[in-house]
Amino acid sequence: MVHSQRARVFGASFSILARFALVGTGVGLLAACQESPGLGGPRAYQPIPAQTLALMSEKGTTKEAPMLIRTYKKEAEFEIWKKRSDGRYALLKTYPMCRWSGQLGPKVKEGDRQVPEGFYAITPGQMNPNSAYYLSFNVGYPNAYDRAHGATGGAIMVHGACSSAGCFSMTDQQIAEIYAIARESFAGGQREIQMQSYPFHMNAENFAKHRADPNIAFWKQLKEGADNFEVTKAEPKVGVCGRHYVFNSTPENGQRLEADAACPPLKQDVEVASLVRDKQHQDEQKIAELTASGVKAVRLLYADGGQHPDFFSKMPEVSRPDALAQAPVEIDLSDPKLAKSPALQVVAAKTGSKASAANSTVTAYAPAQTASIPASTVPAPAAVEANSGSGSNWLGLKRFFGSEESKSESSPKETAAPQPASVPVPPKRASGPAPVSKPQASIEKPHASLEKRKNAADGIAKLIEGSQPALPDGFLAYAPTSR
Repeated sequence: MVHSQRARVFGASFSILARFALVGTGVGLLAACQESPGLGGPRAYQPIPAQTLALMSEKGTTKEAPMLIRTYKKEAEFEIWKKRSDGRYALLKTYPMCRWSGQLGPKVKEGDRQVPEGFYAITPGQMNPNSAYYLSFNVGYPNAYDRAHGATGGAIMVHGACSSAGCFSMTDQQIAEIYAIARESFAGGQREIQMQSYPFHMNAENFAKHRADPNIAFWKQLKEGADNFEVTKAEPKVGVCGRHYVFNSTPENGQRLEADAACPPLKQDVEVASLVRDKQHQDEQKIAELTASGVKAVRLLYADGGQHPDFFSKMPEVSRPDALAQAPVEIDLSDPKLAKSPALQVVAAKTGSKASAANSTVTAYAPAQTASIPASTVPAPAAVEANSGSGSNWLGLKRFFGSEESKSESSPKETAAPQPASVPVPPKRASGPAPVSKPQASIEKPHASLEKRKNAADGIAKLIEGSQPALPDGFLAYAPTSR
């Protein structure tokens, strides 16, 4: 009875929003994934598939239980986690991401086509049942951290249609299921869904490879939040002070965290803090071992984002197919043989990166699943490109849902929390031959000339230069910026 009442209230609220859809579109004209009202209707009320409900039961959770989202750009994966009766989260499903745009690294400005990275909160008011991209919801960019660093832009969505200009793009079938799971979690009383957006899986292997990337200090902050989740399987409490993320930390003496102000004295749960330190120490040791063994320090360079290999040759109607046709290129940041790479200069101009690309070696790179595409060849750009749009931030649903989640039954012990500090970049690898990873072994030909490998990155640079999406007349969200 209670569930049916919630469903009627949820439906009534969306019906009210639909009547004002035309008003809402004016808000998103300068947003990232340009939205206009679609025919939402029954789409927003599709049931969770029976197989997924059965999987929830196997995992010890229910459709009404809180959920959590984790995403990874490099691997193009979108995870849904659900809370179990013991309070710990269990991985429910991993969806292959159909399209993401930009490069690895945070979003910094309007029109940079970057999928944001960080910790975001999704509320019922951010759900859009009338999306032009089948269904969508706003991830909550910019958050307090983004604003403290002067980031601009907004209306970053998770939506269908496999078309991205800075959003997390899924298939229509995927977004229907994800939307339904979120809808039931809200109906069950969840007030905010935490979304953790990462450049890649936060493991030692990835950090060893990307240790010299200009975003490494920021990624180490994200890893601290990921580590808190990994050791507890509980949603980390996220705060921002001193223009830095802090996790599971409470200010002493009732003070408040201010994103732009210095962090006050903080306290943490002793046991959790110890577990996080242990994990960080183990990962640092592994990174040092990989670095000493000759793992190269690299930076991945995309023409314009990527997609999960499950979709290769299966999704003809995808945005910017020309950008996806060229596999990402690895820039070897530890080899000074070549002069400045024009490809990295284009990325720096578009994303505001301050890192120098001087004395970089370009190494052709493609995942094993793209072995059929020569990494040193840049195909002619395709003429077809889906228009990209923005999303409307739908307001007014909070009052229709349940109360706050129950408080913790016990009061954890607390200790002074370490203040945020920049961690030095691990040293570059020792001189000597570097082992070749498995993906490279199947792709990279030993006899390929250095010039051909450089051409791969230069070709991507040309694609990036022309990566501004085509928008209807009057839409100025992505007017090219002067450089």
